[in-house]
Amino acid sequence: MTEGTKAAASAPPGADPGRARREPCCSPTLRHDGPRGPRPIDPTPGPTISPAEQCFVPGGRFLMGDRFGDGDPADGEVPVHEVHVDPFTIDATAVTNGAFAAFVDATGYVTDAETHGFSAVFHMALAAHPSDVMGPAAGAPWWLGVRGASWRNPGGRFSDLEGLDDHPVVHVSWDDAVAYCTWSGRRLPTEAEWEFASRGGLTGARFPWGDELKPDGVWRTNIWQGDFPVHNSAEDGWVTTAPVRSFAPNHYGLWQTVGNVWEWCADWFDPSYYRTSPSDNPQGPGRGTTRVLRGGSYLCHDSYCNRYRNAARSSNTPDSSMGNAGFRTVATTHPEEA
Repeated sequence: MTEGTKAAASAPPGADPGRARREPCCSPTLRHDGPRGPRPIDPTPGPTISPAEQCFVPGGRFLMGDRFGDGDPADGEVPVHEVHVDPFTIDATAVTNGAFAAFVDATGYVTDAETHGFSAVFHMALAAHPSDVMGPAAGAPWWLGVRGASWRNPGGRFSDLEGLDDHPVVHVSWDDAVAYCTWSGRRLPTEAEWEFASRGGLTGARFPWGDELKPDGVWRTNIWQGDFPVHNSAEDGWVTTAPVRSFAPNHYGLWQTVGNVWEWCADWFDPSYYRTSPSDNPQGPGRGTTRVLRGGSYLCHDSYCNRYRNAARSSNTPDSSMGNAGFRTVATTHPEEA
């Protein structure tokens, strides 16, 4: 890429893409030259915002991690370890375009993608002038750096949000998600909270609904079908994002925690963290360079990236944005409220 950008998440030269770290298919890391950091916002909720539906998660103990051996070793999904989390509430769905628009209208917030002037667009979702395309990500040519791509224009300047109010907001960085949380009086989930909520009370299950990907031959989530990255048969009904209330919720009432879009978590990422993680309300490492992403997206396919699982982990830099990542928010629930 040009103008001070570099795609920096690619498999090592000569590596088997089925065994190497597969981050580029998930979320390319876009390095920015220039100023970054939190931008001031009004932390007071705007008068027009309607609270998102919340699900109560009772907390408790669970086995965190991959007990099937499905994960990429570089992702650090093992060892499986017992964790306790306190009760909390969590958004029933990923934050939608409509909700994020209310936040921007109330605060005038400008996202990282808008500040830097570009974001990462999957090649089949491109809706831009050829001159807007800055180039492909190294090792992942299906990701394009596109000038003008942002949450408002997810495919580039020729796209908009018409008919997409109930789709998850994308092209939002970790920084942007935290800004929304500040405004809404909530926070991002810890990685442990996210996994506990996604499991929906099913002990050790591979997916929010159980261990089988397609029970009775029916798709339960929005992922890639076909030949990645050139042909998506869209058997599940969607080529890119689906409305947030597609398919069915898990036992806690959460919709699409796996598939559709990656979701930012609060934690710094460290693939070795599970070896030393505390058992009570783990908060992640004290420092790092990338933040945790959970749940997979509409681009996941088992030939390349099978991270559409409860235990699957990925990460990216806090200011990176792309067309397949969003977030949901949580709040701690005190005993008297529970």
